[in-house]
Amino acid sequence: MPDNKDEAKLERARILSEALPFMQRYDKRTVVVKYGGHAMGDETLGAEFARDIVMLKQAGLNPIVVHGGGPQIGAMLTRLGIKSEFSGGLRITDRATVEIVEMVLAGSINKQIVAQLNQAGGRAVGLCGKDGNLIVARKVEHKVHDPESNIEKLLDLGFVGEPDRINPEILQVIQKSDIIPVIAPIGVSASGETYNINADTVAGAIAAAMGATRLLLLTDVSGVLDKQGKLMEVLTVGQAKALMKDGTISGGMIPKLETCIESVEGGVEAVVILDGRVRHAVLLELFTEHGAGTLIQN
Repeated sequence: MPDNKDEAKLERARILSEALPFMQRYDKRTVVVKYGGHAMGDETLGAEFARDIVMLKQAGLNPIVVHGGGPQIGAMLTRLGIKSEFSGGLRITDRATVEIVEMVLAGSINKQIVAQLNQAGGRAVGLCGKDGNLIVARKVEHKVHDPESNIEKLLDLGFVGEPDRINPEILQVIQKSDIIPVIAPIGVSASGETYNINADTVAGAIAAAMGATRLLLLTDVSGVLDKQGKLMEVLTVGQAKALMKDGTISGGMIPKLETCIESVEGGVEAVVILDGRVRHAVLLELFTEHGAGTLIQN
């Protein structure tokens, strides 16, 4: 009779056997992973995330990590005594603030993730949109409805941008090596101004520019939920648009789904919204039959 140790060995072998066809499917393909939320602030989850990304690279995939850092930016602004102004619920990023944003995103956070990947046995390098003109940005024009005048007004958010053009040459060079790129969502305008960009938006734009087979958005929820709170495992772009229109999806999930739709329409094979707090969420999504989270595709 096999003992518990033998059963554990057989279970490991079964898991590896199940993963093999998925490894073959994604061999030499690009996977963009947006890393953020509570998972990024948890030391144990951070170390596991780093090992998982290194495993992707060693398994023949080409992972690209794009990270956020909103809570860390807020903490640093508080520490330095810089008060943020808000309008319409959105942070206005003035010149002093964008300098702190760049310092935190392209500096401390970026290098911490790079160090974790290197500690896990990988070779990582930190980048931001200024490097090689990777992300040429334009100023965001945000319109809000004024209930008093019943007209739309243009809200000036300061140095908040969106990708105008992605120049993927530097990533294409890196992709030919064993290096894992880690990208901070900072862009530069044609005139040299620095812009803070939403990390989901940057990840989607880079995934489209690189022809990624998958974009994984790690969040703090299990995925897209229906009106009964049940996870919807697969959605088409058309279904996702309908769910936003009928109010099933609201709040912070709307911009994430908009990023998913734009990415798929831009050429990404599929986008997955998944819970980054789940251990090995990336591996579960890519290397198991059932995946994890909500997959959006054409």
